[in-house]
Amino acid sequence: MALGTNTGGAGAGTEVPALSGAPLLGSLHDLKSDSLGTYLRAQQRHGDVVRVSAGPPGMRADLYCVFSPEGVQQVLASEAANFRKDNAFYQEVRESFGNGLLTSQDEDYLRQRRLVQPLFTRRRVDGYAGAVAAETASVVTAWEEALDGIVDVSDEMTHLALRAVARILFGTDVEATADVVARCFPVITDYVLRRGYSPANIPRNWPTPGNRRAAAAMDELYGVCDRIIGQRRRAGADASGEDLLTLLAAARSSDDGEFDDGELRDQVLIFLLAGHETTATSLCFALHLLARHPEQQDRAREEITRVLGGRPPQASDLERLPYLSQVVKEAMRLYPAAPVIGRKAVAATRIGGHAVPAGADVILAPWVTHRRPEHWPDPERFDPDRFTPEAEAGRPRYAWFPFGGGPRACIGQHFSMLESVIALAMILRAYSFEAVDAEIPVGAGITLRTEGPARCRVRRLDTPRAP
Repeated sequence: MALGTNTGGAGAGTEVPALSGAPLLGSLHDLKSDSLGTYLRAQQRHGDVVRVSAGPPGMRADLYCVFSPEGVQQVLASEAANFRKDNAFYQEVRESFGNGLLTSQDEDYLRQRRLVQPLFTRRRVDGYAGAVAAETASVVTAWEEALDGIVDVSDEMTHLALRAVARILFGTDVEATADVVARCFPVITDYVLRRGYSPANIPRNWPTPGNRRAAAAMDELYGVCDRIIGQRRRAGADASGEDLLTLLAAARSSDDGEFDDGELRDQVLIFLLAGHETTATSLCFALHLLARHPEQQDRAREEITRVLGGRPPQASDLERLPYLSQVVKEAMRLYPAAPVIGRKAVAATRIGGHAVPAGADVILAPWVTHRRPEHWPDPERFDPDRFTPEAEAGRPRYAWFPFGGGPRACIGQHFSMLESVIALAMILRAYSFEAVDAEIPVGAGITLRTEGPARCRVRRLDTPRAP
């Protein structure tokens, strides 16, 4: 969520219904304390397109929230050129994590996408399966020493996903980078969130404690990235690694040139941000949901054992583990890693028959759309069979969009699915899970975040021998 003023006139269409709020601050407090619940309440009370106002008079922002699959498709795909990443929140992310694929626009984005796309083909991504398996094996071994057999799957999956993406990005430099990212990212993301939710911000260069903490974290994070980039540059043609940074440094074309060092760092930072927090969220909630639903857990484990036996999973196993893939998709439905997506309308338009003015801040909320009962009966129920091929074919394309969609769809969606399925297969084959914490409080940060422990009791299983 990002606050900002809207400008311009509206096109023809009915007035957008408004969610009632406090006289002075509108829905500002509700959005700060529980933005996901606020958006869900807005849809339940007013329908597909709802205006939510927040902030004091003179600084109030109107957020045009779009909740129907058809409206989402209009914003992300059919009229994508009219909805840009120009809001205040994306600007805060851009200033902290650089102008990479997540935040860049126009020709910058197209050039970056053309240079990066060859590194994210299915064949190339499948080559990262070994790195994911190696990091997951370390977690499986470490859990044998878990105190009282209890692990917090939120912390553990964040650690696993960070180690995996750092290994893929940096190769042998994983040790030097993972600790820095783990220490600095929370400071920077909290700083971005505070500024993104505020109707007004002081300049970043003022020497306040918050500004200084964030600047120190960014300096440390940028420093380790710049050091490793420098090493790759100096290695030049002698660099033989297959890590993603080496491939990014070598990416070039006659039309688009190549990335300079600053652009390389921007891509690395965005990949670190998007590549570990999103997958960590999916893994955490998939495990916790299975821990609360033993029948589905047993069904997933039976498939894993039948397909893999005792051998390590490979990329080619993704299609041979359909139920486990359905588990991941259902976890992403209930707990989408990007629960809220923001855009800014360039020109006035109509969505669902409602007038949306030029300059409007437009909010899409997978958290809400993924719970529309007309597409997801009994929406809070965990049911992986919602994602059989037959069930998927019967729903609108944008009833489920954890990876966004349209021309800005996430470039790493195959990697996210691959990593999630491989990690879950190895973990579920080794351990059974029982939930200690029945529910996990969550909130919307840059990605969905747990706001309490997600503890599970784990019990080691006998691993079947490889045939």
